[in-house]
Amino acid sequence: MSGSRGQDGAAATMGRRAAIRRITSSAGAVVLAAGCRSVQRRKEEPPKPWRPHLLFTSQGRIGSLTVDGKEERYLDVSAPGQATWQPGPILPDGRVILLSMEPRRDGPGRPFDKYYTQTPTHLWIHDLETGGLREIVADRKNLPVFVTPALVVGPQRLLIQVVRDGVGQVLGVNLDGSDLREFTRTGEGLPYGLSLSPDGRRVAFHLAGPEGYQVWTSDLDGRDRVRVAAAQGHLYFGTNWSPDGAWILYVDCVAGSDPGHDWADVCVGRTDGSEHRVLTSGQAMWFAATYGGRTTRGGGSNVPAWTQDGSILFPQRLPGSKVAWEYRVGQADVDHFNREFKPELARGGSEICRLDPQGGAITPLTRSDPPTWDFRASESPDGSTIVFCRAATGEPPAIWVMDSRGGGERRLTAGRGGLGADHPRWLPERRRAEDEGKA
Repeated sequence: MSGSRGQDGAAATMGRRAAIRRITSSAGAVVLAAGCRSVQRRKEEPPKPWRPHLLFTSQGRIGSLTVDGKEERYLDVSAPGQATWQPGPILPDGRVILLSMEPRRDGPGRPFDKYYTQTPTHLWIHDLETGGLREIVADRKNLPVFVTPALVVGPQRLLIQVVRDGVGQVLGVNLDGSDLREFTRTGEGLPYGLSLSPDGRRVAFHLAGPEGYQVWTSDLDGRDRVRVAAAQGHLYFGTNWSPDGAWILYVDCVAGSDPGHDWADVCVGRTDGSEHRVLTSGQAMWFAATYGGRTTRGGGSNVPAWTQDGSILFPQRLPGSKVAWEYRVGQADVDHFNREFKPELARGGSEICRLDPQGGAITPLTRSDPPTWDFRASESPDGSTIVFCRAATGEPPAIWVMDSRGGGERRLTAGRGGLGADHPRWLPERRRAEDEGKA
């Protein structure tokens, strides 16, 4: 669920330093009295606008990076009573929707499942170029206190996830808070993992309901539904449309034999529900990412991602791998983590791999000796670069990049104070190209 990663996540890692403002200045003619001479002052070059390639989260703040790693900044966003910030969906014009949270209501003696969604949240639009920040969907008279952004479905239309009295639902709303409508109904289950089709006409999502985790598609209003994947004992999670719009990408976790959801297989399903394919075997993908030590622990679900050429990126576990944070089987989960730190029992790691969904070939793109845990890979909009996270056993993650076919690995940042950076997200190529043209 957005906002619960842990960070994030959940619970989430986020940011505040300066997003540079675009300043234009011009100097006119200055007349000097001495000698009555008119002197034209040289026009000053305006500072170039800040054009990052990536956003990420670190220690409750939102960071931004250039892909060469030469510049790292933290967004200068703040509002009364807000404790943490994280980036959300990106609007067609390049502005970013942000989620802020007040101090969390869960904690010792206050279980996550009951108190976390009592934490008030706020949604904002942020302009990376000007630094502008404006709250959206501010009128909460028909909404609960816990609202998170789910998916942009138009220039002025947003799907949001709300939780009221422990019941989750997705609603559609205009950015000004008007035209609030149901996308899913209460009682169906918790909907998340939303994605938009390449033509912008349909939405894919998974629904965690009474019949398990299922993958669905619908129109932009939640109607005309098609069930893509559902099976007893299988947890189908996360959605991502193929570049040609013909397939939905998701994972399959066999939760009965893996209560911590550490591992899963990579799957695709036709958008009309006519075919479901399992592309890996033996629960080969690292699913429930957990990392860090006792003071830097965090995590959040991994999901595979498409490349521009129709391949799939996913974190493949090495044979016999075991995470340092062991799931507490049979114990009540009061913090949405429920794990014990046992680094002495950890072994192995994971590698970013490229998967051919047609022929099934799997090509490792990263390798480490000793092994590390590589995860959250995604390809840049121009297809040249892959960003991913890398964490040594018991350590927080850093953000790395490599060439799209592997090689050229380099670390960009380990986050604020070296305490970890997670959830890297590419900014749209079109907006950056427009900005560079203006400059």
